[in-house]
Amino acid sequence: MPTANGSPPAPAISLTDVSKRYGDVHAVRGLSFTVEPGRTIGLLGPNGAGKSTTLDMLLGLVRPDAGEVRLFGQRPADAIRSGRVGAMLQTGGMMPEVRVRDVVRLAHKLARHPLPVDEIMRQADIEDIARHRVDKLSGGQRQRLRFALAIVEDPELIVLDEPTAGMDVAARNRFWQTMRAQTRAGRTLLFATHYMEEADSAADRILVMHEGRLLADSTPAEMKARAGLRRIAFTAPGAGPAALESLPGVLDAHVHGDSVVLRSADSDATVRALVLEGTSFRDLEITGMGLEQAYLSLTGEHAPPREKEPVR
Repeated sequence: MPTANGSPPAPAISLTDVSKRYGDVHAVRGLSFTVEPGRTIGLLGPNGAGKSTTLDMLLGLVRPDAGEVRLFGQRPADAIRSGRVGAMLQTGGMMPEVRVRDVVRLAHKLARHPLPVDEIMRQADIEDIARHRVDKLSGGQRQRLRFALAIVEDPELIVLDEPTAGMDVAARNRFWQTMRAQTRAGRTLLFATHYMEEADSAADRILVMHEGRLLADSTPAEMKARAGLRRIAFTAPGAGPAALESLPGVLDAHVHGDSVVLRSADSDATVRALVLEGTSFRDLEITGMGLEQAYLSLTGEHAPPREKEPVR
């Protein structure tokens, strides 16, 4: 929506040619991207890609050596001070013997413009654990409490670093149901994750970092299409992996009893060769590869000469 004076709103996030070094380690190199309000962004990359350093600079915890970081057109410290930004990080402890509701009450008292305590508890889906002690919480419950602390001041932008680490499948699904409610309310989410399936299902845009650089910026569907790989599955009694791997387009073949799964860069050529060679098969299925395979294909491509990577 336009601002009061009719001009378009400032991006929720704007990084312009941002770089950061730690001694000889070049953690982030000339990083630039913008995020418009109301988007859900997944930040992907292997360990040492610079994701944590990028989040630290977004939140004003680390100053860039070069470039500019802005949140809603403001310096990170100013945007955070005004309550427009909330964060859920991996680091930072909580008082172990205090009950969940008392932790939220304390954060509420310390905030300048907080939501009502009951509203924070409802939005974070922690009403059922309100009387639990922090040191008795499961991993998923602890993360939900961290999220509650991130939204105390009803922020417009929420930054999440590996938010579902340590959660089981049910807890992750419940957490992302909560996150979808946040995006429906108009909040902007930026989350770093190693779980490809949640990036695929939750993000409307994917940023991939590699060796401190932005390697890709696309939707999950575009990223999967870019990989250009197909999964070909069928039943073929007596099929041998060596013969299957020699078919055109096939990158690898897996045979389990009569079941065959091929990974192909040219599914048309692969299936055509199967037919022309007289291979007896049935139950043919051809599907696009998932985000994880696309990500591995992308990050496995040649990158510029490497410098020592940070463990971040």
